[in-house]
Amino acid sequence: MSTALNETIYIIQHLAFEDLGSLEDVFYQLGYRVRYFEAGVDDLSKAMQHTGLTIILGGPIGVYETNDYPFLQKEIDLLKVRLESNLPTLGICLGAQLIAHALGAKVYAGHSKEIGWSTLELEAITHNILAPLDQVPVLHWHGDTFDLPTNAQLLASSAIYPNQAFSYGPNILALQFHIEAEAQAMEKWLIGHTCELHKAQINIPNLRMESQQHAPHLEGVAPMILQQFLQQLEL
Repeated sequence: MSTALNETIYIIQHLAFEDLGSLEDVFYQLGYRVRYFEAGVDDLSKAMQHTGLTIILGGPIGVYETNDYPFLQKEIDLLKVRLESNLPTLGICLGAQLIAHALGAKVYAGHSKEIGWSTLELEAITHNILAPLDQVPVLHWHGDTFDLPTNAQLLASSAIYPNQAFSYGPNILALQFHIEAEAQAMEKWLIGHTCELHKAQINIPNLRMESQQHAPHLEGVAPMILQQFLQQLEL
């Protein structure tokens, strides 16, 4: 994929403080521009029809909540067409669930919340794009999970949920965990998700401490995965 200065990465955002995090500076350093689209507010057609990379970020709503959030159905319909066209797509958390759903897999409420930092169990496959995350704690922050889509390649699991990441050919990557987590931004998450954290009985001071401990390391590793994904894209 070209890193020409006129190349723009389109970002679909579902929650103001869940942005590109540490990945945004990586794109700037590689010569890309970044443009955000607000799901539920903006028309997502341009982002979904973009022939370059589009990234779908996380959020607290569920893929199956289309009655409460009608915009989700339009987003899903656009995403199905995008994936059928094999356009470069990266999904994070809710974005990964949307990709799984658009590929025909079931997305549903899990048996427990997975919130906090822990390592992944990486699949022993050749050229696993997530190999740099071996023994590196990543941030999990979700209650929903998904079945693995047909013909998808499982990349990683966790102790709680078996499907944490998958690829669907070289152009489509779905990550249930938050590879973009950034140490300096985590307080926004702790504030914005306070109701969820208290309901799940998460110890907020401990989560803050873990974030300060682990996020800087993740920030150093995430660019390696992002650059490898960009290099493997087939446009």
